[in-house]
Amino acid sequence: MLRNVNDLYGFSVAASDGPIGEVRDCFFDDQAWTIRFFVVEAGPWLGGRKVLISPIALIGLDWAGKALSASVTRDQVKGSPDIDTRKPVSRQHEVEQFGYYGHPYYWGEPQLWGAGPRPGMSLAGYSSEQLPNQQRETTKFVDAQLKLHRDRGDDPHLRSCRAVERYHIHATDGDIGHVDSLLVEDESWAIRYLVVNTSDWWLGHQMLVAPPWI
Repeated sequence: MLRNVNDLYGFSVAASDGPIGEVRDCFFDDQAWTIRFFVVEAGPWLGGRKVLISPIALIGLDWAGKALSASVTRDQVKGSPDIDTRKPVSRQHEVEQFGYYGHPYYWGEPQLWGAGPRPGMSLAGYSSEQLPNQQRETTKFVDAQLKLHRDRGDDPHLRSCRAVERYHIHATDGDIGHVDSLLVEDESWAIRYLVVNTSDWWLGHQMLVAPPWI
């Protein structure tokens, strides 16, 4: 089902052993146009620090109750890699996050989430007992990936949804408005449309722009 990404802001996020905080933003992949992380502002228990939670970790989504639940613990969240959520995120940051949580990598694979079109499918073949082992076994690979991306100087490719909502949209013959919001599919977390406010020249109207047109 298509959802407005703005509706996610303020969702409570719970770990397997207690609350984490609230969703404040989302980071999307500006190549595949897919949400890769929820930016969660932790509560007082973590000093309001912002942390990243991947859709891969989701085990529950309640739109009516405005709540997400994730298959991580508060200790895991507390020890997760620091990130400056005010800046775009590079692949090396993703490598650190995925390596820390033991999530299978999606990049370099033909489908949206590596092994499949939805984030949960990337865990196919992994059991809860295997994931810690998989995380330990890939430590050297993670280190090699980090070195590769640092040496290559990869450009940031994960962008803030909130920041993009202020972007202007230009047609081939002029400005048509600015981005009001993004519509996402809540199973694959793919961004299907940008909602463009055309009030600068077509008062009171909105239009949808599909990412392939960008």
